[in-house]
Amino acid sequence: MATEAQTATGAEVEKQVAAFKADVDRIRAEVGKMIVGHHDIVDGVVMSMLAGGNVLLEGVPGLGKTMLVRTLAETLGLHFSRIQFTPDLMPTDILGTTMIVEGEDGSKHFTFEKGPIFAHIILADEVNRATPKTQSAMLEAMQERSITIGKETYKLEEPFFVLATQNPLEMEGTYPLPEAQLDRFLFKLRVRFPNLDELHTIMDRTTQRSEPTVNEVVTRDRLIEMKRFARDVPLARHVQDYALRILQSTHPEHPGAPEITKRYVRFGSSPRGAQAILITAKVRALIDGRFNVSCEDVRQSAVPALRHRVILNFEGEAEGVDTDDILNEIIKKTLETSKK
Repeated sequence: MATEAQTATGAEVEKQVAAFKADVDRIRAEVGKMIVGHHDIVDGVVMSMLAGGNVLLEGVPGLGKTMLVRTLAETLGLHFSRIQFTPDLMPTDILGTTMIVEGEDGSKHFTFEKGPIFAHIILADEVNRATPKTQSAMLEAMQERSITIGKETYKLEEPFFVLATQNPLEMEGTYPLPEAQLDRFLFKLRVRFPNLDELHTIMDRTTQRSEPTVNEVVTRDRLIEMKRFARDVPLARHVQDYALRILQSTHPEHPGAPEITKRYVRFGSSPRGAQAILITAKVRALIDGRFNVSCEDVRQSAVPALRHRVILNFEGEAEGVDTDDILNEIIKKTLETSKK
């Protein structure tokens, strides 16, 4: 069945692309009132949301991760919920629980009290501090977009977006996410420390009486419409082939894998990695004002989509090899046109 974008005229599509780009620019500008720098992080989070995926943010405390998510929710007029993960957090603390309630006539009945998971944008702060049982409850909701309590299944309202954080410095007393659960995240983004100019701007904004205010610039319905439109962007076969060959090169047993992969990688990315590259490449093209995906879009999406899906071997771990270096080498060695 043809989509609306495929049946629209060229002029109509151009108008839709221009509107998509303008809306993303408004979101960027509004978030920029509160968040200083981190342009690549803001773009990555917005792209992931428009692609319908979730994000894992890695960075030390105090870099504005919570502020970013709360500001994004205000910009989009969405319900925001923050969950602080701790070792004693239970699944019911996230999902909700069934309670016995006494009515005015003295009769008792069961009622479900919704947990903080029932929001549009969730900040799962320090997700690796909770036990695997609690982590799995959160990640199941992320994947299924619904939760089951007893015999009842509750759908989570769209849009539903989870941004989980973890501190790379403190690993004592944590429960690292297993590889299969990491694979559920569309992107893994690394929050860097701001430079001197950005630090000055942060101090100017946060040490004075007046604070910037954020306004809603894109509605919930418009966001859902933009998500659907992003799926309609056409994808040339050679561009998809390019992304798949990058994915194959993360596997050490593949004949086309570069030497750095064969030496340091134990397991390569799953097909979800290619899905993440291609859907975010579509969003990236629209943000750039194009209704077609280029190989450059694929290159830009490859590292954040694959860095948490490539598992190092013992030698790679022992030598402290960064998966970003491996992926950058793979991208450098992978030709846009396949040799046949």
